[in-house]
Amino acid sequence: MRYTETFCNREYNNRALVPEYPAHLQRWSEASARARRPGDCLLDLRYGGSPRESLDLFPASREGGPLLVFIHGGYWRSLGKSEFSWVAPALVERGVSVAVIDYDLAPAVGVETIVLQVLRSIEWLWRQSEHYGYDASRLFVAGHSAGGHLTAMAMCALWPAWDPDLPADLVKGGVAISGLYDLEPIMHASFLNVDLKLTERSAMKLSPAWMPPAGDAPLVTCVGGLESSEFARQNALIGQRWKDNLRADVPAPGRNHFTVVDALAEPEHPLFGATLALCSGKL
Repeated sequence: MRYTETFCNREYNNRALVPEYPAHLQRWSEASARARRPGDCLLDLRYGGSPRESLDLFPASREGGPLLVFIHGGYWRSLGKSEFSWVAPALVERGVSVAVIDYDLAPAVGVETIVLQVLRSIEWLWRQSEHYGYDASRLFVAGHSAGGHLTAMAMCALWPAWDPDLPADLVKGGVAISGLYDLEPIMHASFLNVDLKLTERSAMKLSPAWMPPAGDAPLVTCVGGLESSEFARQNALIGQRWKDNLRADVPAPGRNHFTVVDALAEPEHPLFGATLALCSGKL
């Protein structure tokens, strides 16, 4: 497909497509503030040396359970962990510890640096499992939008090449919500690439759709029924390319790019059920 700037700017500008987006961001911030109750979480744990290389950990009450690492979206250039604490409580109540990670943002750093930071955070969490009481052999990753891209990249990681003492199957599965897996059109979206500075070479290098997953870890995908045709295409693409890993593509009718991720914290929604099943080893 030949991408035009006009097409990509329209299809990928979620804030223009959902004019009420400020209300969703405000709602997330308020719910996150409520979720960060004293005694229920460990805030600003450092996994690296740069200013935003930190994470918040929400431990389950019983030790030895799985850990879900959540990676926020924002097109690699906005938002942060403090807007997404709300993803944790419902999962924590069901025995899943949750880590919400931060990373540096474009244009201060490029997408490749962000990928490496995410991998560093996951390695750190794997190594800290005994200290914080979750099971390192049951570590899962989830993310929304750019976080969906970073989730897929974590599932491509060759962990023993990163460090020989890491297991090849360090990440046991992923949940990718409205993710970006082919970065070529992002390169043509001028409102984004002014900060991301992707080139043909880097867009290909950083597109998980054109990489094999590192193993057979199960993948759950989801895209909102009200999202643009490109987000629907991206979701279908990773399902086609990673068909041997795909366990569920959860429908989300009536959800836009912002409301679709809400389903991760709604116990009655199939996305929550699929995530819980994944973390319980039932997918």
